[in-house]
Amino acid sequence: MNDYHLLLETATTNCSVAIANKGELLFCKESNEADFRHSDYLHVFIEEVMRELGLSFSSLSAVGVSMGPGSYTGLRIGVSSAKGICYANDLPLIAVNTLEVLAQAYEPKADEIIVPMIDARRMEVFTMALNANHESVLATSAMIISEEVSAAFPVGKKVLFGSGAAKCKSILTGKEFIYNDEIQFPSAKNMVSLVAKKYANKQFEDLAYFEPFYLKDFYTNAPKVN
Repeated sequence: MNDYHLLLETATTNCSVAIANKGELLFCKESNEADFRHSDYLHVFIEEVMRELGLSFSSLSAVGVSMGPGSYTGLRIGVSSAKGICYANDLPLIAVNTLEVLAQAYEPKADEIIVPMIDARRMEVFTMALNANHESVLATSAMIISEEVSAAFPVGKKVLFGSGAAKCKSILTGKEFIYNDEIQFPSAKNMVSLVAKKYANKQFEDLAYFEPFYLKDFYTNAPKVN
C-alpha cells in the first residue's frame, strides 16, 4: 500500500502544498506573497501537485495540515480545505504545530537550542524552544519581546530564525543568541517527517471538532473616527 500524504501549510504568507510517500518528499509547490492570496492559490496548488504525480484523492492515505499558531485567515483556509478533502474522501486528518514545522528547516548542533519565531503584532512573536533532538523545552507561546524575556529561554546557545526573529536582534543581543536569516517561513516540505510519525502512531484529529491552534483571539483594527 502506498502511503501518500497531502500536506498543506498556510499559517504564514507562504502558501505551500506537498506530497510525501512513506516519509519521503515527492513534490512541493509554494508561493510567498505578502497579501495572503491563499484562497487563490491553495486549490490550484493541490491540483498541480496531484497532477504532477498522477494521483487522485483516492490515492491518498491521509491529509496533513499545519495547525498554527499563525495567521488567523491563513489557518482558516488551510484547515477548512484539509477537512473538506478528508470528509469527501474518508481520509484521516493529521495536524502539526506550525512552529515545529518551521523548526524542521534547521539541523542543530548538539549544544544548540532551536527557537523558531513567527511574526505576530508589533513586538510580539509566536515562539517555542526545542533541543537538538527537536523535543520541546519551552512550550508554544505568544511572547512580547523585551530584555526581560531572555530569562524565559533555556540556558545555552540559542538559534533564532523565522519571520519574527528580526525584531529580536536589537533586544536579545547576548552572545548566546545566534540569528539565522535564511530560514523565514514554514513550508509543507518540512511537514513530511512530522506527519509520517503521527500517521504511524495513528494520531488523527476528530474532523467534527478540530479547529486551528490560533493561540490568540482574532481581532480587527478598530475603525477610524473622522
